[in-house]
Amino acid sequence: METKMSFRLRLIVATALAAWSAAAAAETIKIGVTPGPHAQILEAVKPIAAKQGLDIQLLEFSDYVVPNAALDAGEIQANSFQNQPYLDNQKADRGYKIEAVGLTVNFPIGVYSKKHKAFADIPEGGKVSIPNDPTNGGRVLLLLRDKGVIKLKDGTGFKPTVFDITENPKKLKFIEVDAAQAPRALDDVDAAAINTNYATQAGLDPVKDPILREDPKGPYVNLITVRAADKDKPWVRTLVDSYHSPEVKEFVLAKFKGAVLPSW
Repeated sequence: METKMSFRLRLIVATALAAWSAAAAAETIKIGVTPGPHAQILEAVKPIAAKQGLDIQLLEFSDYVVPNAALDAGEIQANSFQNQPYLDNQKADRGYKIEAVGLTVNFPIGVYSKKHKAFADIPEGGKVSIPNDPTNGGRVLLLLRDKGVIKLKDGTGFKPTVFDITENPKKLKFIEVDAAQAPRALDDVDAAAINTNYATQAGLDPVKDPILREDPKGPYVNLITVRAADKDKPWVRTLVDSYHSPEVKEFVLAKFKGAVLPSW
């Protein structure tokens, strides 16, 4: 009996020490995300990364501006919320030394309406809200161009503005709003372009509810971003590999049912 108890005690102590050592050895990083799918996906990444010795702490930001400022300032070690055109624009405007290190998911942007069942039903002079940042606002204008609603100047690239509209047969009035406030604009406009994460927060179905929806292709795949000085550190590879695991892909497909698409 005494021998058995001694063995059990030693086993318990050894297990506890091993757990303590693993916890002590774990590297902790803070990742900035926007609420909704980005945060939910990183929650699924956390236990996978933890097995590789990486402790992830998530900080939620309610807009698209602060996460890059916080990353560049060293307040967080990574963020996951943006696509390459938006990142390029932020770096050009603000001089951030941050880099993309891995692809995440794609969120086809949608145009929603409480007043009309089809975009063609919007009357002449109707109001359409679009995000006020160059990347997402540009996405919507490109979507409307591709659907034959408007025409844009040649060579506008991925960031056209309302000033690049050359033809607007229905004389639509474009109202620029902060992306996070777009769902609130629905009551005041004929249609509102809303990013997927904010649409899901507002109880909208990004697959069934849009009266127009972006094709899930192009440069708008989202990214994991870190400071340029950190991009070759081992924890970055661990983070990206954990995100790109089969378990996370299965989670995305099962959880979001086509509203969010894995891009790896």
